Amino acid sequence: MRPFPRALEFLAISGSLRHRSSSTALLRAAALLASPGTRLIPFDGLGALPPFNPDLDRDPLPVAVGNLRVRIAASDGLVICSPEYAHGIPGVLKNALDWLVGGIEILAKPVALLNSSPRATHAHASLIEVLRTMGATVVPRALVSVPLVGWNLDAADFSAVPELAEQVRVALSALVEAVESRGSVLAPPLL
Repeated sequence: MRPFPRALEFLAISGSLRHRSSSTALLRAAALLASPGTRLIPFDGLGALPPFNPDLDRDPLPVAVGNLRVRIAASDGLVICSPEYAHGIPGVLKNALDWLVGGIEILAKPVALLNSSPRATHAHASLIEVLRTMGATVVPRALVSVPLVGWNLDAADFSAVPELAEQVRVALSALVEAVESRGSVLAPPLL
């Protein structure tokens, strides 16, 4: 008899620290659109991470770094939405990724990438390259560019626009399928 599968939990990371960020709004909308048994849990600790320093990447880790690694290890996958700054990944997000290089938490972790501006192609492509280089599993069907910039929608408004909401639902479904295909649905939660 198969044990009852637990709910899937995805860590949602916005690459923007702005309070009214379209990237953060898109992640909030994704949380509303997630299927039953799937939760997106926001990670709001990017601003607390110290600048990456390989000399500090050892025990004891800086508290904020340890928190990031624990949260990623405990998640079934990641949903990342990031703006593009000067054709690149925002510094705070790249800093967070640099802190993960010395750990194993992101290895084979399924990742969905949402992009709130289809014009932001450079950062999106760079983020895919960085994540793959780090050993994450970037899920091809979970790469979505949603034209959110200029709509001025909050999460509830966004989720009510069928053509936008459907793109996010498809990406989240692909992420769930990637997790289920690797068998982590039945894995015990990490303590």
